[in-house]
Amino acid sequence: MLTGVKYGIKTVRALNFAVYMRIWFFLCLLMVSASVFSQERTVSGIVFDKVNKDRIASVNVRNTASGKSVYNNLKGEFTIEARKGDQLIFSRQDFHADTVSVEGFAPLAIYLAPAAIQLKQVTVRDTLQNPEKRLAATKRDYSKIYGSLAYGDLLTSPANGGAGLSIDALWNSISKSGRNASHLREIIENDYKQNVIDYRFNRTFVGKITGLKDEKLTQFMQRYRPSYYLTATASDYEFIASIKANYKRFLRYPRRYTLPALQSK
Repeated sequence: MLTGVKYGIKTVRALNFAVYMRIWFFLCLLMVSASVFSQERTVSGIVFDKVNKDRIASVNVRNTASGKSVYNNLKGEFTIEARKGDQLIFSRQDFHADTVSVEGFAPLAIYLAPAAIQLKQVTVRDTLQNPEKRLAATKRDYSKIYGSLAYGDLLTSPANGGAGLSIDALWNSISKSGRNASHLREIIENDYKQNVIDYRFNRTFVGKITGLKDEKLTQFMQRYRPSYYLTATASDYEFIASIKANYKRFLRYPRRYTLPALQSK
């Protein structure tokens, strides 16, 4: 009888010990879990362009430890869960990715370097002064001939109405000096027209359309130099179409009208 009681007491004690051990293990597990979760917090910050210091949006922020990934907002701000020691990768198209190790939970300022620096658009033209400005400068240089020829019509309209006779125009038509001045003005105006052609039909512009360079480009421009009328009246589309059409002819007949190279003696 006593033996049975002792055995029962031992059994109860063993069961109680097992229960206590399970409770103790469960409590330890809860404390460890609480400790782990207490270390995981949120990391926040702002992402900037490293060059111009502007905020940039649509940046992907990925925690390599947890695998979590978020995007920052339009203000460049982000928030992601992380623990100390985690690594955050910041990536965005057209920018170099950056990796940051979490050392604390203070707000971060992240600077991403652009993959390529965008340059301002630059319009390249041949180094020719605007033809109108060149003509105006020429008129100033030859103010004498343009002063008398500014009103070259024989008939003028006086302020009080009717038609009058221009003394200057009449003198220029019959005097030698007037005829010389008129001839010089024709030369200047013809030069102006050539400047208009050179200004629009320049090597940079034609080379960009045709892809020609050096001697080939020179031959093409000499052979298919446009008229003043086409240059002055054609739209951009019509002018480019004319160059492209001539380029096709140039490829079809590369040796036609080619002048022989000059030989020095």
